[in-house]
Amino acid sequence: MGELSASVYDYIIVGAGSAGCVLANRLSENPQNQVLVLEAGGKDNWIWFHIPVGYLFAIGNPRADWLFKTEPVPGLNGRSLNYPRGKVVGGSSAINAMIYMRGQKADYDGWQNSGLKGWGWDDVKPFFLQHEDHYGGKNDHHNAGKEWRVDQARMRWDILDAFTDAAEQSGIPRTRDFNTGDNEGISYFQVNQKNGRRWSSARGFLKPVLHRQNLTLITGAEAEKILFEGKRAIGISFFKDGIHHTAKVKHEVILSAGAIATPKLLQLSGVGNGTFLQSLGIPVVHDLPGVGANLQDHLQIRPIYKVENVKTLNTQYQSLFNRFLMGAEYAFKRTGPLTMAPSQLGAFTRTSSNYMTPNVQFHVQPLSLEKFGDPMHVFNAITVSVCNLRPESRGYVRISSPYITIPPLIQPNYLSTAGDRQVAIDSIKLVRRIMDAPALKRFSPEEYKPGAHLRRDDELVEAAGNVATTIFHPVGTAKMGIISDVMAVTDERLLVRGLHGLRIADASVMPNIISGNTNSPTIMIAEKAAQMILSDLKRVSFS
Repeated sequence: MGELSASVYDYIIVGAGSAGCVLANRLSENPQNQVLVLEAGGKDNWIWFHIPVGYLFAIGNPRADWLFKTEPVPGLNGRSLNYPRGKVVGGSSAINAMIYMRGQKADYDGWQNSGLKGWGWDDVKPFFLQHEDHYGGKNDHHNAGKEWRVDQARMRWDILDAFTDAAEQSGIPRTRDFNTGDNEGISYFQVNQKNGRRWSSARGFLKPVLHRQNLTLITGAEAEKILFEGKRAIGISFFKDGIHHTAKVKHEVILSAGAIATPKLLQLSGVGNGTFLQSLGIPVVHDLPGVGANLQDHLQIRPIYKVENVKTLNTQYQSLFNRFLMGAEYAFKRTGPLTMAPSQLGAFTRTSSNYMTPNVQFHVQPLSLEKFGDPMHVFNAITVSVCNLRPESRGYVRISSPYITIPPLIQPNYLSTAGDRQVAIDSIKLVRRIMDAPALKRFSPEEYKPGAHLRRDDELVEAAGNVATTIFHPVGTAKMGIISDVMAVTDERLLVRGLHGLRIADASVMPNIISGNTNSPTIMIAEKAAQMILSDLKRVSFS
């Protein structure tokens, strides 16, 4: 399955990531549909793609990560951030935090209220259920026996249990399930794992169907350009092993390359802001100013607290003998620290009464480090990350060259609005209030970052800029919108406006970011897209 198997395909899917694997599964279910999937990354035949804690080794590794970097961000005091994206079958679901999260009912109802028919909570919930395999079985909010496995966390920590008590003492209620439409509360996260192993989109949706004769997967195939005949997409040109190839399509080209690579490919193909493309010498196929605009991401502020009288992973990991025990526990029981997602404990709450639903999310970790990729600290500590769920700041993804090998410019523009800066200030104050609650007193928490001496609002804004980083949730760079929205790239059926035979199904189509982790909502989008694609085909066939 590493070479072209047909002269013309019914569907070409660009990207075998979180969304592309779902589309490949659904569109190839009918043996009459010839489906080609082009994945620029490699195969997931590396152990650290499957052991949950492997994200520590995958992020920042060119085998697994595209190694993007942002432009210097003024709101982060001029810092440039590493911007990990999965470079492998399964995409970012092969290196992400594995947290199963749908977002809030209000997110999707907001999409629908903006004119996007069919995207309200009651519309999208069935598509979440359609592929779910929840450890708790079927109930009003979950399904079982399908492709997307959801498990409980397989270990607990005394310090995180105490943090839960402290959050409750601070007014955050306990919850059993973040995925009912109302995610307010605190609980251990549910994760996309099965028997202690990462459950990526490739493992759930793609690998079980690769035997299908009508499905072709080519890895190491970087799409260079969408081919057009007038305003119709007729295929894809791509490189593999330095050789140029062309694949033609009968029905649709579907872009599922993600919020960074999808707008890059559109721009390289002559679809985007016409004036900008002409400045790079790229012939304009279709002027769509919204391509690459509207970048949204969750910025996490990462307060770190030293603690006493309790074990954290920091000091446990320093011992070679303890590492051996961790490995043995995983090998024989599939439990222990090697099953850990980057964050184990989550919470959703409001920084003020002005918000109708929770506006911040906590990711609490029984460990600390200076930044991702650095070793853990040698002292016991916890990290109490908190992110603004619905940032006002908007950035962009923009090519700087007509050549595919040049990475795009990524500017998230974090903390560029007064509202986002106020949420950052309030978030740090909220963390301090929780850490000062009675349930944590016995651990003598001491603020290591940003520093307890920083008290004024202007000091806290600067501190947020110094310690905050992405939580890897870029969305919105090819957003769907109504016809009067000049920045909309797709309609509510995810068809690219003004073009034919071209659809987008990935996180880039979100008009506004989801109030939570974005991977499973992206998979939902692909599930819904597949139904729309197949129903459109039936409509054409019967007309």
